[in-house]
Amino acid sequence: MNTPASPASPASPAPQVAPDSRPGRPAHGSATPVWRAWLPALLYVGAWFPLYWALEPATVAFTHWFAGVAHIAQNSHLYSALAFLVFEVPKVLMLLALIVFAVGVLQSFFTPEKTRALLAGRRQGAGNVLAAALGIVTPFCSCSAVPLFIGFLTAGVPLGVTFSFLVSAPMVNEVALALLYGMFGWRIALLYLVMGLLVAIAAGLVIGRMNPVRLVEPWVFDIPAVEGVEQRMDWQARFAQGFRHVRDIVLKVAPYIVAGVGVGAWIHGYVPQDFMAHLMGKGAWWSVPLAVLIGVPMYSNAAGIIPVVQALLGKGAALGTTLAFMMSVTALSAPEFLILKKVMKPRLIALFAAVVATGIVVVGYVFNAVM
Repeated sequence: MNTPASPASPASPAPQVAPDSRPGRPAHGSATPVWRAWLPALLYVGAWFPLYWALEPATVAFTHWFAGVAHIAQNSHLYSALAFLVFEVPKVLMLLALIVFAVGVLQSFFTPEKTRALLAGRRQGAGNVLAAALGIVTPFCSCSAVPLFIGFLTAGVPLGVTFSFLVSAPMVNEVALALLYGMFGWRIALLYLVMGLLVAIAAGLVIGRMNPVRLVEPWVFDIPAVEGVEQRMDWQARFAQGFRHVRDIVLKVAPYIVAGVGVGAWIHGYVPQDFMAHLMGKGAWWSVPLAVLIGVPMYSNAAGIIPVVQALLGKGAALGTTLAFMMSVTALSAPEFLILKKVMKPRLIALFAAVVATGIVVVGYVFNAVM
């Protein structure tokens, strides 16, 4: 026999469960515990160090074995170039794999929207310093030059401050600094950082004082400012971004690294020491401007050009001349100029290149005088 249904009563709210606030435990509804999010990153970094420490003896043994099989004399130019190539390619790739992972995680805290908000309304001087500093840690490449330039100007960032960022971001980026530290030590990395920031700040101040707003394409200022929505990321998402950077960036720049190490290996094995010392040494006053003129039309990134820098220094080239060459390659690339032509008139691009090139030449002379 069926029991009569009782009258419907209002639904009572479900009991609330307080989130577990113990350290290392996720909040209620979170997908991944904190320790599990950190585990892949710790394993990645933990495996990197023993592999890196084993790299030199392994490559030396391989080069010696290969030279014996190929009948290459150990005192020959070819053996010297081969040893440089076999060791430097995996070394730079491994350094890059660690650095890019760390940078990918770091850049999850510095979105372009946050950078634009920090610079908006900043005056000349303090704004140039802040823009140059933010350029070190903010994602930037030639393809992002136009949207960043437009976004900064529409957000009220002064033109000179914007240029300080455009100079600093490709030239004094974290990959360049970390590779310089790994290959040459902290003194050269620190000097490059200080001088690079000075060039970026000075270039922005000079262009800002001239205020060539009329040389910006008028349609840029007709674009309304758009407020970006910043998404909060947990550690799992930050580490995932780091691993994506490793996958995308290392694969993308690997051909440049191999090409750069190949050029460096040729210089290391075949270029006479006295020739390079004469061409790029301290004694030749014209060596610094010549190095800048050679570097401007070239296109590479820090990862690809640093092995060339290492080989040049090993052959007697002066430090200031070599770093001026590196700065001109990374800060004044031809592809970036072609992209910026969409938002700048040619006279402004020429002014930008002339001011930055002059600053780089001054840096080269200062390095050669004090080192």
